Parts: sequence; structure tokens; C-alpha cells
Amino acid sequence: MSKGLLIWIMVIFSLSQLGAAGKIWYVKDGSNGKKGLSWEEAFGDLHQALKSAKPGDEIWVAAGIYVPTYDGDRTVPFRLVNEVSMFGGFAGHEKAKEERNFKLNETILSGEIGTASADDNSYTIIYAENVSMKTVIDGFVISDANANGTDAGVHPNTCGAAWFNIGSSPFILNCTFRQNASREGAAIYNYAGKNGKSSPRILACNFVDNKADLDGGAIFNNGDNGECLPRIESCYFENNISTYGAGIMNRASNGVTKATVIECKFVNNKSLVRGSAIYNHRDKSGLCTSMVKDCIFEDNLASVGKDISNTLNNGMAGGN
Repeated sequence: MSKGLLIWIMVIFSLSQLGAAGKIWYVKDGSNGKKGLSWEEAFGDLHQALKSAKPGDEIWVAAGIYVPTYDGDRTVPFRLVNEVSMFGGFAGHEKAKEERNFKLNETILSGEIGTASADDNSYTIIYAENVSMKTVIDGFVISDANANGTDAGVHPNTCGAAWFNIGSSPFILNCTFRQNASREGAAIYNYAGKNGKSSPRILACNFVDNKADLDGGAIFNNGDNGECLPRIESCYFENNISTYGAGIMNRASNGVTKATVIECKFVNNKSLVRGSAIYNHRDKSGLCTSMVKDCIFEDNLASVGKDISNTLNNGMAGGN
């Protein structure tokens, strides 16, 4: 385990302890509990826990498949609550978070809300607006969202199929994002918003088989007119597809995007044009950079260049 990863785990553990005085809300697939304050009385619907929780509380979710809606409304996501942390990977009897096993007990947040076709899947599974670093999401599989809407601009119906962040800085760890599709940022779209800031910390997550029609096959970091400062560490990116930035797309126009990418592995990601792993695009008076350290790149493919590419203010392209 790297020193950096150990430090972040310690930080996250410390943050999780801040909410220890709050309530724990329990969610279990198939349960019909009314109170939600024990495994025996667990809610069967994650929305019930999110509506009940207050800042400082935790939500423990047992293995199973949870969908944002049962009526086919594609616009309904799970909306995070500021300073409420969610932990997946429980069997449904544990007394402490340390007893869970998120690899064995898959806790799936799924966009599969309609027919077997992906055409009617949820636009966005998780929506976060103005949540802080005290909002910890740990141990989930987030899959099968399809943000194929027609809305113009940055919108959760077209961006961030698995997860749409606006002005938010949550901790996201031990999560797997798979088989999500959108116009941009198929797994996660981090958007500063006008004069806003988005600084999520993404640790030990997997991004597999996600596809963007345009940019950001897995992650899109957008600092347009604001500040986007994500830290992405010890993550794995495989078989993500886009036009630019199959793994990570960074953009800033009249704003700032500075992405820190540490000890990540990029394997078999494909960009139709540039940036098979990471693409940095700055425009007008924007500042867009990425600090990449100790990463591994294997068999990524782009039409021009390869793993990391940049577009500068004058439109000139660079990178390998």
C-alpha cells in the first residue's frame, strides 16, 4: 500500500468518525421495515434512508440491487444529502463498518429501471449538489445508466450518467462504475458551476466499460466559469470509450481545472481522436492542467497520439 493511499484512508476514516454520534440508517433489499434504525427494521428503499438522514448520520446498505425509481421515470436519481455518508457491502447483520465486505457483498445502484434495452434506463443514478468532503460514499457498484437525453449544455440528462456532481466535493472510494453511457462523462461528471467549486476525492475506484458519445469516457472534470480540482488516486480504468479523453477529460473555459491523478492504471481505453487515457482542454482565459504521477498506461488507443494529450489556448494540440 502506497504512503499516499494510506494517508487518504486515514483521512476518510477520521471523517467517518465525525458522524459517529449521528444515527445509522439501515437499508436491505427486500425489507419492509418502517423505522430503518436496525437491520431488523431496515428500509427496503434507499430513498427512505436519504429522506430520513440528517448531517452527521450514516446509511448502511446491504448487498442487493437498488434502483432510483420503480415507475420508469428516467429523471429520478438518488440525491445525496450533505454530510450524510453511505456505505455499501454489508451482508445485513454487521455491528461495525469494519465487518463488511464490499467485494463479496455487491451493493449495486442500477439504472436498469425499464425494459431489457438500455434506451429507457435512468439518465443519472446519483446526483450531488453542494455536498462537502464530509459526504463519504464507499463500497458501491454503480451501473447501467444511460444519459442519452437531448438537453443542451451541462445537464444530468446528458452528462454524468452514473454520477453528476455540481459544486460538490464528496469522497468517493471503493466504488465500481461499469457499463454507463452518456454524451459526456459517462461515469462521473464533476462540474464547478458558475463561480462554484468541485473538488471530489476519488480513491480506489474502478471504471470499466463506460462510453461517452463525445468526451470523458469515464470522468469529465469541468471548471468552466468556476474551479474544478479533483484528486483521483489508486483507480483503475479499463475499456472506456470516447471521442476525447477516454479515461479522463479535463476542461476549463474562463475557469480553472486542475486534476491530480496518482497511481492509477489505464488499460485498453480508446479515444476516437485524442487522449486515450487523459485529455486536457483549455479555452479562452481558462487554465486546464493535470498532474499525473506514478500511473501505468497499457494498450490504450487513439487516432492521434496516445495516452495524454492537450489542446492549448491557440488551438494547437500537444502530448504524446
